[in-house]
Amino acid sequence: MQNDYFGFIAAAYGISALLLAGLALWIVLDARAQRRALAGLEEKGVRRRSSARPETSS
Repeated sequence: MQNDYFGFIAAAYGISALLLAGLALWIVLDARAQRRALAGLEEKGVRRRSSARPETSS
């Protein structure tokens, strides 16, 4: 009786593992693409707002 559901459970775990690995790969590849895009913008002179000097009010 124990082995009745083994195939279903193994398939569910296998599919879940593949999906998680795919998502992790997608995140890594997207992060690389975003870094390249950011570097390209910085080469063109576009800067991040967070790197601007804070305004001083007197």
